[in-house]
Amino acid sequence: MQVSEMEMLITLSEELNMRRAAERLFVSQPALSQRLVAIERRWATKLFIRSSRGLSITPQGEKVIGLAKEMNRKELELKSELTAEEGAVYGTLRIAVASIMGQYWLPRVLKRFVERYPHVRVQLVTGWSSEMMRHMLEEHFHIGIIRGNPDWKGVKERLFSDPLYLVDSELTTLEQLRKTDRPFIQFKSDSTYYQEILEWWQDRFSSPPARTLVVDQIETCKQMALHGIGFAILPESTIQESSEVMQIPLKTSSGKVLKRDTWILSTESMLELKQVQAFWDIVKEEGGSQSDGIRD
Repeated sequence: MQVSEMEMLITLSEELNMRRAAERLFVSQPALSQRLVAIERRWATKLFIRSSRGLSITPQGEKVIGLAKEMNRKELELKSELTAEEGAVYGTLRIAVASIMGQYWLPRVLKRFVERYPHVRVQLVTGWSSEMMRHMLEEHFHIGIIRGNPDWKGVKERLFSDPLYLVDSELTTLEQLRKTDRPFIQFKSDSTYYQEILEWWQDRFSSPPARTLVVDQIETCKQMALHGIGFAILPESTIQESSEVMQIPLKTSSGKVLKRDTWILSTESMLELKQVQAFWDIVKEEGGSQSDGIRD
């Protein structure tokens, strides 16, 4: 059994959903489906039952997946034995990252990590913070980079606080939002982000925006604001090089600047893995951490 087949079967058994498994494995859903069909043909038996609600493991599938897990465990143990005396950092590092951080913050950190530890295999998934938190709670990943205020009982450190800005080519003050008919351009995000914006708006204004446009990606939202289509509310980390438009910090009625925190999460047991601790240390070297750590 090939290593890629082992990983695929184990991931499918954990997710029981083709789309989520494809995201974790960084392959398209059709490609994953074709691979599964090929494996089932080679084993001459059905390993999963497909339905509109997801996947169910067959009795035969349980045996094959059990073999895959055992082979994967033995391979990791052997690698650990072979490199223990050398102190090498290797293995797989699985990171679940909020989309904004994956686009604007992670590349610099990850470049430094892979240059220093070329033998570590990095698996990365990005998405809404709520989705990444689910991955961490289900122990699918070693490291989580989460926006907001995650309720996490393991090890966590705040990387930075990201001020939120009103970005527009015409508006120069927050008070102008009371009368403008310019559209508010929003990007789809998790509920906690929208809740923070909603609470801020209700604190400052008595009526909702006159018009609203909703787009899928934060970069699309940013580009529409840069091109004068309307105003957007964006984190500072996404607009640091956008000096061609007005950037007005969001403040509450009491004058407090609105910010959104970014946290790095893991567990004590995960940090015992050399590749996980190595990445954690790289993040600290980058100067992102704003605390000495919270270890519950």
